[in-house]
Amino acid sequence: MDDKTRMLARVPLFARLGRSGLAEVAALADEVDVTAGTVLTTEGRTGGEFFVIVDGAVSVARGGTIVRTLGAGDFLGEIALIDGGPRTATATATVPT
Repeated sequence: MDDKTRMLARVPLFARLGRSGLAEVAALADEVDVTAGTVLTTEGRTGGEFFVIVDGAVSVARGGTIVRTLGAGDFLGEIALIDGGPRTATATATVPT
């Protein structure tokens, strides 16, 4: 199992997938590097992306107030991915991520 697949296996959304299912998800996943200040999700907008943070930091804000900072191993975007609804928060990379 490669690093990407191992990281995906730690995400609760994928916890019950077997090795082949995880491999399928990993094959669909793109690795991206973003600079500090890059907005990954915007509160109230729709989106179909799900992010797992490999390295770096992302601030999560609701109504303009930072409610959490995420780092390596954390993930975001799962709610909108599952229900197709609007994003519940704005997520911004605070360092290269």
